[in-house]
Amino acid sequence: MKIHGPNHSNFNLYKKQLQSQAEQKKEIDQQDRLEISNRAKQLQENNQPSTKRKAYVQDIKKQIESGKYQVNHEVLAKKMFDFWSKQ
Repeated sequence: MKIHGPNHSNFNLYKKQLQSQAEQKKEIDQQDRLEISNRAKQLQENNQPSTKRKAYVQDIKKQIESGKYQVNHEVLAKKMFDFWSKQ
């Protein structure tokens, strides 16, 4: 039986492959970037709900929490029908 010391060339067969993968990962991490343009940021800010809409939603939330919110089934059914008939 022949025993070789830690300097033997087959001691770590996958070391070179692991180093290569680590280097590739570093390159990928450095290359991938996402930048949002100023125009896109403005569009996102414009999509914020209006104060009137916020007040309406808050009113509905309060009604639901107090148990006073009533669903008008006829109006709901008509809106659903109109929505699905357009598509």
